[in-house]
Amino acid sequence: MNIGYVCTNYNNTAYTRDAVASLWRSREHQYQIVVVDNNSNEENIVALQQLARDFQHVELILNKDNSGYFGGLNIGIRHLRSNHPELDFMVVGNNDLVFPDGFGESLQSNLSVLETHSVVSPNIVTLDGIHQNPHVISKISTFRELIYSMYYANYHLAIAIRHVAKATRSFTERPDANYHNIAGKIYQGYGACYILGPVFFRYFEELWAPTFLMHEEFFLSKQLSDKGLSVYYEPSIKVLHCRHGAMGAVPPRKAWEAARAARKIYRRYVRLIG
Repeated sequence: MNIGYVCTNYNNTAYTRDAVASLWRSREHQYQIVVVDNNSNEENIVALQQLARDFQHVELILNKDNSGYFGGLNIGIRHLRSNHPELDFMVVGNNDLVFPDGFGESLQSNLSVLETHSVVSPNIVTLDGIHQNPHVISKISTFRELIYSMYYANYHLAIAIRHVAKATRSFTERPDANYHNIAGKIYQGYGACYILGPVFFRYFEELWAPTFLMHEEFFLSKQLSDKGLSVYYEPSIKVLHCRHGAMGAVPPRKAWEAARAARKIYRRYVRLIG
């Protein structure tokens, strides 16, 4: 199989190196890798350039500006489609992923799934064993939407809500990820990793990216549903996620502000009752 991998990088090249190295441990398939750097500092750029020298089939795109998450992925997607049309599938997502041994075989064994569904969301597991998919199976409740509205109303209130959520996680967390062994169509897949197949590119040139950062899960699902498509969750395709690694270089308040800006766009499509 010819498999593409696109990730964004921002001042955390060590994670990118681990992701690339994990793919190259599995040499039974051909991987073409594009790293889109979102204007990192000089130290990280030098490390990226060394990475490209150390591994074949790694191409760098060094942005002069920060294009955001899906915006950056789209730059890499366009590059791969223009320069490597032979690719069967594209794995797109964070750079803080580790692909386990046999990742290529898991794609090969799910060939019919990848060829049938536009976007496949894999079984994303954190290093401490937490399953992050299926992210949202059907919909988000009105009560939870109200909590999110409070969360994005004020940064200090957001911190308080975050502490309460952490303390009450055992009975307030959405149970969707408990069904991580069940394959099927879902409303939203966790945004750290997606697999795009030929059905996706039959309808779209790239990912819908109306925001700089955050809420990508919703915007992808909306993009698909407008064409009568949906995300498919496949638990046998596993990916490890170094949680918070991709966002580690972003100050917490800046990340919250980006999420709040994305929330305003989200609200154009999802409204609370009344």
